[in-house]
Amino acid sequence: MTAHPREATVVLGIETSCDETAAAVVSGAQTVLSSVVSSQIELHARFGGVVPEIASRAHVDLLTPVIAQALVEAGLPDGGVEAVAATVGPGLIGSLLVGVSAAKALALVWDVPFVGVNHLEAHLYAGFLEDPSLELPVVVLLVSGGHTLLIHMEDHGRYRLLGQTIDDAAGEAFDKVARYLGLGYPGGPAIDRVAMDGDPEAIRFPRAMQDESYDFSFSGLKTAVVNHVRRHPEVGTADVAASFQEAVVDVLVTKAQRAAQAVGAKGMVLGGGVAANSVLRERFLDACTADGMHAFVPSRAMCTDNAAMVAAAGWWRLRSDGPTPLDAGGDPNLRLPVVT
Repeated sequence: MTAHPREATVVLGIETSCDETAAAVVSGAQTVLSSVVSSQIELHARFGGVVPEIASRAHVDLLTPVIAQALVEAGLPDGGVEAVAATVGPGLIGSLLVGVSAAKALALVWDVPFVGVNHLEAHLYAGFLEDPSLELPVVVLLVSGGHTLLIHMEDHGRYRLLGQTIDDAAGEAFDKVARYLGLGYPGGPAIDRVAMDGDPEAIRFPRAMQDESYDFSFSGLKTAVVNHVRRHPEVGTADVAASFQEAVVDVLVTKAQRAAQAVGAKGMVLGGGVAANSVLRERFLDACTADGMHAFVPSRAMCTDNAAMVAAAGWWRLRSDGPTPLDAGGDPNLRLPVVT
């Protein structure tokens, strides 16, 4: 087994932390040879959110054909995969174990290293897949349904946590507000779409903790939306969606911009599922331009859960830590390894 990867080591990545079944083949942490994602949105939409038992069962059915498709699209010769990386946490434990078990089995059969990957760390590497010229240190704004983090990425594998949500994650707030407004699931794309016809200045929703620390709070904003609609039932849904979205984006970008200036970052990187939001992407780029800072906003395909970022992070982890022991399990509460 290769404990220390070559520059062009080929890694098969597997991602099953939530409701996306994904596999990808990446060479040298930067060159994506294939990336396949099978979404379960239709399975969960009628429940208004992800049902863990349904998600894990769907992964069992979907993972083998998804891996097979990724290998075929990569056009690898026999023995072309040199390591197998899989998300070990955080996430839904049943879903995680499907991917981890498959990855270990393949690593054993192919006699190659198995690498356990932190899902949050994988998101940090999504940007490097599309822009290898990114210079460290950078500040990463990682925004998803389960996490809202502001991270100072000092070097590969060296992270400082600058701020995080103290209650709801931004993506969670999008889902809850969308559900209340009757816009369906998933909430982020629904609000983004409806907000295009609304006035973002129609309602001045609160910006919690905007000028304090680097932590975030969105629970109060969600409550403010509900209270406003109850008091003003005649208000247009598009205006509510646009004003809510504006409040979230305003806080996210303001804090990220302030953090990047404070730590002397060379650039800012946006990541996570909420990074697909059109207003957030635009405002993030505008902020970086205003500060003369290198900005990177991944393509929408790299914002949402995918296995290419898992393979890339796996390459770096294999280089720094070597193979992960095969008795390692999944950890639904796994945290990003940070320095203090």
